[in-house]
Amino acid sequence: MKKILLTGLALMLSFGLYAQKTYIHAGKLVDVKNKKILSEQTIVVEADKIISVNPGFQSGGSKDSTIDLKDKTVMPGLMDMHVHIEGETSPTQYVDGFRNNEADIAFRSIHFAEKTIMAGFTTVRDLGGSGVNIALRNAINSGKVIGPRIYTAGKSIAPTGGHADPTNGVRRDLMRDPGPDEGVINGPYEARKAVRQQVKFGADLIKVTATGGVLSVARDGSAPQFAQDELDAVVQTAADFGIMVAAHAHGDEGMQRAIKAGVTSIEHGTMMSEETMDMMKEKGTWLVPTITAGMSAAAFAEIPGYYPAVVAEKAKRIGAQIQETFGKAYKKGVKIAFGTDAGVFAHGDNYREFIYMTEVGMPNLEAIQSATITNAIFLGIEDKLGSIEPGKLADIIAVDGDPEQDIKVMKDVVFVMKEGKVVKK
Repeated sequence: MKKILLTGLALMLSFGLYAQKTYIHAGKLVDVKNKKILSEQTIVVEADKIISVNPGFQSGGSKDSTIDLKDKTVMPGLMDMHVHIEGETSPTQYVDGFRNNEADIAFRSIHFAEKTIMAGFTTVRDLGGSGVNIALRNAINSGKVIGPRIYTAGKSIAPTGGHADPTNGVRRDLMRDPGPDEGVINGPYEARKAVRQQVKFGADLIKVTATGGVLSVARDGSAPQFAQDELDAVVQTAADFGIMVAAHAHGDEGMQRAIKAGVTSIEHGTMMSEETMDMMKEKGTWLVPTITAGMSAAAFAEIPGYYPAVVAEKAKRIGAQIQETFGKAYKKGVKIAFGTDAGVFAHGDNYREFIYMTEVGMPNLEAIQSATITNAIFLGIEDKLGSIEPGKLADIIAVDGDPEQDIKVMKDVVFVMKEGKVVKK
């Protein structure tokens, strides 16, 4: 019998029918579901999937390969639920829009995508750009570009003069009157058209700016910007397409309107009241805290001339509040999805969010959990991603050191695999 099996294996090898496997020897493995670290595990990968996870260090056959991570801590690929992959903060960002063509934005975004995946983030949610983010997603999916798996909102939706109105702050002859095609709406009918238009362009989800923002060239950063019927129309139309709605919101009233409408997530949540936290718990609304963006904006605002004066004033006043609000919301039991707002700060520095989260009470492994299996649940893809288990896609990263003891080790990701292909080693 043994001879028959060996002969069969030899025939499979000779005809190329034997699928080569990769054996990953993990000195430590983060079990993100149970928030614990396992020692000396072997992850077996075939093609793009994990086929087994076994205790001890095991070896394959002569045709198989082995990756030695015995002195590393291994975990699932990280997920960031709030990035802007098309751009990055700069003292010239407010004039770059008059200089850069769509092609310039596209080539620059390739660089940011690579920085993101090299930092261990194999999945991201892009929450608003010019539409280049849709093309970038497609280029990554087809293997033309190296980068994370992208779920994108395309262009954010705002009312006239709202946070995502692309003509804010320009002289009047350049303002025009942008409409639903450009993500600017007034009234529920235009709200429906704007959602349908973004879906037509290829968006995976919808993003609305439910309140003013910090970095837009507009006076107020917290007042509500949509009437209730407009938000209701956005969420209802998105639901017809089976997609979620993310609501940028700093002010409390705008959050409450968005929650009543049924948005999936509140982004930032800076001035959130306890009443709003209770509403979120009742409705199952998620908070994507983006603490790093708030802390970064507040720091940049101290540099003379970095932001326009109206932006700098808002950044100094409300930027750093986000961390305090996150701490309160977490302790109150609001559902947390890891997200950073990368682009407001340098892409690749997404790890800083782990530090800010743990500074106000979230345990280290729970912070990592929020960026892995929790975010997979948030996206509805927990059957495919979010943990290192048989049957899931092989998105795997590794760091030096022990993140349970020192969360700062998340800064230096030394190994990245996405769908079974090694991206960084």
